[in-house]
Amino acid sequence: MAAAPASAGSGADRGRRAAATVAAWGGWGGRPRPANILLQLRQGQLTGRGLVRAVQFTETFLMERDKPSKWSGIPQLLLKLYATSHLHSDFVECQNILKEISPLLSMEAMAFVTEDRKLTQETTYPNTYIFDLFGGVDLLVEILMRPTISIRGQKLKISDEMSKDCLSILYNTCVCTEGVTKRLAEKNDFVIFLFTLMTSKKTFLQTATLIEDILGVKKEMIRLDEVPNLSSLVSNFDQQQLANFCRILAVTISEMDTGNDDKHTLLAKNAQQKKSLSLGPSAAEINQAALLSIPGFVERLCKLATRKVSESTGTASFLQELEEWYTWLDNALVLDALMRVANEESEHSQASIVFPPPGASEENGLPHTSTRTQLPQSMKIMHEIMYKLEVLYVLCVLLMGRQRNQVHRMIAEFKLIPGLNNLFDKLIWRKHSASALVLHGHNQNCDCSPDITLKIQFLRLLQSFSDHHENKYLLLNNQELNELSAISLKANIPEVEAVLNTDRSLVCDGKRGLLTRLLQVMKKEPAESSFRFWQARAVESFLRGTTSYADQMFLLKRGLLEHILYCIVDSECKSRDVLQSYFDLLGELMKFNVDAFKRFNKYINTDAKFQVFLKQINSSLVDSNMLVRCVTLSLDRFENQVDMKVAEVLSECRLLAYISQVPTQMSFLFRLINIIHVQTLTQENVSCLNTSLVILMLARRKERLPLYLRLLQRMEHSKKYPGFLLNNFHNLLRFWQQHYLHKDKDSTCLENSSCISFSYWKETVSILLNPDRQSPSALVSYIEEPYMDIDRDFTEE
Repeated sequence: MAAAPASAGSGADRGRRAAATVAAWGGWGGRPRPANILLQLRQGQLTGRGLVRAVQFTETFLMERDKPSKWSGIPQLLLKLYATSHLHSDFVECQNILKEISPLLSMEAMAFVTEDRKLTQETTYPNTYIFDLFGGVDLLVEILMRPTISIRGQKLKISDEMSKDCLSILYNTCVCTEGVTKRLAEKNDFVIFLFTLMTSKKTFLQTATLIEDILGVKKEMIRLDEVPNLSSLVSNFDQQQLANFCRILAVTISEMDTGNDDKHTLLAKNAQQKKSLSLGPSAAEINQAALLSIPGFVERLCKLATRKVSESTGTASFLQELEEWYTWLDNALVLDALMRVANEESEHSQASIVFPPPGASEENGLPHTSTRTQLPQSMKIMHEIMYKLEVLYVLCVLLMGRQRNQVHRMIAEFKLIPGLNNLFDKLIWRKHSASALVLHGHNQNCDCSPDITLKIQFLRLLQSFSDHHENKYLLLNNQELNELSAISLKANIPEVEAVLNTDRSLVCDGKRGLLTRLLQVMKKEPAESSFRFWQARAVESFLRGTTSYADQMFLLKRGLLEHILYCIVDSECKSRDVLQSYFDLLGELMKFNVDAFKRFNKYINTDAKFQVFLKQINSSLVDSNMLVRCVTLSLDRFENQVDMKVAEVLSECRLLAYISQVPTQMSFLFRLINIIHVQTLTQENVSCLNTSLVILMLARRKERLPLYLRLLQRMEHSKKYPGFLLNNFHNLLRFWQQHYLHKDKDSTCLENSSCISFSYWKETVSILLNPDRQSPSALVSYIEEPYMDIDRDFTEE
C-alpha cells in the first residue's frame, strides 16, 4: 500500500515532480512531447519504474498540456484524487472528484458495447486509456482497499456510494482498455477483497460483474476457502444475488481448460491425473467442496431453478436491477434486452417505466429519455431464463464432481426434477413468440440465444443426472413407474431393484414425467435443429449402465426407434455429432432386445433402406462403432439362446445377418484399429479400441482368435503395409492396460455395458500381448521379425 502523499504544495514534492517532468521533456531546453510522455508512462506501467502516476507531474504542466493533448482534464483530476484520498481524509472531496471522472469514462464504455470495436482501443476510447496510463486504476484499487488498513486498532471505512463509483470506473476502464483486467487479475489480494464488497446490496452487482470479468482472464483459479466468511456471505444473499453469484461460481468450480487439443488426449489426461494425485485436489474441487459445506446452498439453487416466473421478485425491484445492469454495462445481452423492451409494447402489462436509449445523458452520466413503454411478459421470462441458465450450470458441474453422490441425494430430496418437469412447457421448452428477446445480431434459432442456451443446459443437466445412477427413475411419474413394473411382469423377469427402491414422493407429478416430455419434443424437432444431439445424449444416459429390458421397452413403445431410424435413413442426417449421438442411443436401445431388432427389420424393410443405413454406419466408424459393438454383442447372445422368437429374428433381420459374416467383422476390426493411435486416443474415440476388443473376445469364446489374427495379418499384406496394423494394435493394448487397470469407474462401465466380466477383458488383453512368438493367440506371432516395432515408448511426461 502506498504511503500517504506529501502535501500537494510542499516544496520537496514539487521538486520531485518538476524533475520528472524535465526528464519527460527531454531536458530543460526541449519542447514538450506528449507522445513521449505517454510512451514513458506505458513503459513505467510495464516495468514499475519511472513515470507511473499523475502525481509525478506538476499541476501547471498538466494544465498546459491538457487541451492540446485532449486529455479531458483526467490527469488533473487524478492529481486531486491522490491528494484527497490519503488515509486521514474524510473522502468527501474524493467522492466529488470520482463523480467528475465517472461520466467521462462511462460514455466511452457505452460506445464500446454498441460499436463494432474495429479501431484500436487507445485511439477510440482515449479517456479510459489516459485514466489508466496516469495511474488511475492502481489509485482506485488502493482507495477501495483502504478498509483493510487499521489505524490505532480501528478499520478505515468508505461509503457504499464511493465504492460503487470506484467499481464503476474500474469496470468501464476494463471494458475499454486492453490489459487492465489482466493486471487486476494478478492482484490476488484485491480479487479476494472484492468478494467482501458483495455484502452490501448497493455494491453487489457492480462487484459481481467486475469479479466475473477478472476471473475470466485470471491464469490461476482462486480458492473460495480463502474468501473471508464465505458461508455467511453466501447465506445472506437474497435469491437474485445468489443467482447472479452463480455467474462467478461458474468460473470457480469448472476445471480450467488450456484450449489445447493435445491436452484432451487420454495420454495427457493420465499424466495430468498422476500429477494431480501428488498435488492433491484441484482448486475447482476445493471450491466445490467449500460450496457444498454451506448450509442450504444446494436447496436454494434447486428453488431458484424450479421457481416459476410468477414467483420471481416484484416488478419494482426487478426493474431497478435491470437499470443497474444497464448502467453498469454488464454485457451486451442485458443492454440488448433493454433496447428491445424500449421498442416493444405490451397491451397486457400494467407496469410502465422510462427506458433509456443509448446516446442521451444526464448530469450524472446516465442515459435518459422521455419515451415510456410497458414492461412486457417476455422481459419477465427473459429475466428468469438468465437466472436459471447460471443455476443449472452450477448444479450440472456439481453433479459431475467428486461429491456426485452427495449432490444427487440433495437434488432428489429438494425435488429439482419434478420442479423442472412443471416448468417444461411454460418456460424451458416454451414456444417462441415473435417478441422473444435474443442477443443483438442473432436470431431465435442461434445457439447464442438465451432460450437456446437454457434448453441445452437443461439437457446437459438431465444427462449428468441420469448417467449411471439409480435416481434416473425420478424422471418418471408414478404411472410410468407402474408401467415399468408391468413390462417386467409380462416378460417374466425380475423388476429392476432401483425401480423398487425409488421414493415415490420424489418423482414427477402430472400426466407425463420429464423423460416422456423430452421424447415428445425430440420427435417434433426439425432436422436441422442443434438440440438433436443433446436430446439424444440425455435419453441415452437413461439407458446407460446395466441393460434393462423394461427401460428399453418403455422407450420402444413411445416410437423412439422409428424416430431414430427416420433421422438416420430417411432424413439422411449429415451432422457428425448428431449421427454419433443417434447411433449411440440406437445401440443402447437395441442391445440384447429381440423386440427392438424386430422393429428395426420392420422399419428397414427394403434393401435400398438398408444400404442407406450401412452407408451412414460406414461413413465414420468413430461415430457408429458403439452401435456395431451392441449389435455384435446381441448377435452373440442370440446365437446361444434356444427360443423361437429369437430364431425368427436371426433368420429375418438384415442387420444381424450382415454382422454375422466374418468378412464384415474383419472389415470393421481392421478399420477400427487403423483409425486410432495411442497418441491420438481421446475419450471420444477410445470406444473404437474397446469395440475391436469385443469382437476379438467373442472370437476367443468361439476359439477363433487365431483365425481372426491371421486374417488381420493377410489384410495387412494385401494393403502393402506388413506389421503396421498389428504393431499399432500392440501399442494400443499396452496403453489399455495402463489406462483401465487403475480406474475402477471405467472398468465397471465396460463390464456393465458389455455383460462380459472385466476379468475376461483383462485375460484377453494379456493373451494378445503374450511375448511368446509360439503362442497362436499372441499378436507377436503374426508380426514378422523385420517389421517388429512393439516396444515404442508412448508415455507422456
